[in-house]
Amino acid sequence: MRKVLSIALCAVLLVASCCAPQNEKVQVLTGIDVLEANGFQQLKGKKVGLVTNPTGVNKDLVSTVDVLFNAEGVELVALYGPEHGVRGDVHAGDKVEGNSDPKTGLPVHSLYGKTTKPTPEMLEGLDAIIYDIQDIGCRSFTYISTMGKVMEAAADLGLEVIVLDRPNPLGGEKIEGPIVEEGFFSFVSQFEIPYVYGLTCGELAVLLNEEGLIKDKEGNVKKCKLTVVPMEGWTRDMLFEDTNLPWVLPSPHIPQPVSAFFYPATGIVGDLGCYSIGVGYTLPFEMIALEGADADKLAEKLNGYELPGVKFRPINVKPFYAVGKGSNLQGVQIYITDVKKAAITDIQFYVMEAIAEMYPEKAAFKIASDKRYRSFDIVTGSDYFRTTFAKNHKFSDIKERWYEDVDSFRELSKKYYMYK
Repeated sequence: MRKVLSIALCAVLLVASCCAPQNEKVQVLTGIDVLEANGFQQLKGKKVGLVTNPTGVNKDLVSTVDVLFNAEGVELVALYGPEHGVRGDVHAGDKVEGNSDPKTGLPVHSLYGKTTKPTPEMLEGLDAIIYDIQDIGCRSFTYISTMGKVMEAAADLGLEVIVLDRPNPLGGEKIEGPIVEEGFFSFVSQFEIPYVYGLTCGELAVLLNEEGLIKDKEGNVKKCKLTVVPMEGWTRDMLFEDTNLPWVLPSPHIPQPVSAFFYPATGIVGDLGCYSIGVGYTLPFEMIALEGADADKLAEKLNGYELPGVKFRPINVKPFYAVGKGSNLQGVQIYITDVKKAAITDIQFYVMEAIAEMYPEKAAFKIASDKRYRSFDIVTGSDYFRTTFAKNHKFSDIKERWYEDVDSFRELSKKYYMYK
């Protein structure tokens, strides 16, 4: 009898385990979702402006513009367009023009092109300005620069800045690259932070505000009244795929969440304009290729380095536009097999090293135009990396300097962590 009961109990447990939900995804709520859920409490009684682009959506893919415009008790009076524009209708590098939003009729002010910092006239009548943009965790992506300029302008006028937080698609643990040196600040390297900085935009905003990193042209420190609406359900070890949130491309060549990992893996060498990095092909930032190489031998060489969490596959391509347009190129497609182990910014330097060793006449700093050197320098945050690497094309010559700021910045960052 006991044996029969035991078998029956096992059967019940087996059925229960089969019916139980397996590996349920956590539903992360971004700042706009949290704001909606609490009835827009942080906006009550305020006239607000909104800095956003197509990535500013709630979990149901409704634009933050439309959510706030239609929300009871919210007075949204103006929109502000970063690179690519509020509705994403401006191509990379093109100026964003001021106009009106065709859907809501609200005035749209440009924050990319001639004007990157909101003028007092643009902010007239506001009590607060909201920032809601999905970033990719890399300092050369211009949206955090826009955020900083908004914070600077708000500080001048005593306005509140409200950041609706979003996940860092690289997670909250990866930090790589140097801090920008004096003389190399620009709109793609605006702050004294590493190239990959390991913070959400909300955490970064607090760090910039509290550490005196928001400065005007004269170097005067600016501090604004700052409110961050935090996410719910996000943890530092999460990648974007873990959030159960929809991905909206933040720029035309970041079509998938994984693209955020490849952008810092090849974007720096891409500024030299001498190799294709897949922009203009179907693999933006996921490859490096050139004319006259042996793809198989190059992949074999790179795999021989045994870089943690990275593999290379030979590839032959004919780009549709940009570098190498219409030419047959040979190179490698990059696979990041373990995002936690991979040192993503190192990858491009090792590819440059391998090319220089196998094809000395095609070494990056032998074929790149010196007109592109300044772009490379301001993205890396110094001319040290170019001048030192160019001597021997060896990453080992610059590696120590590339990582010398990481530990100290990690310790500083921990003061501003909003998530475990």
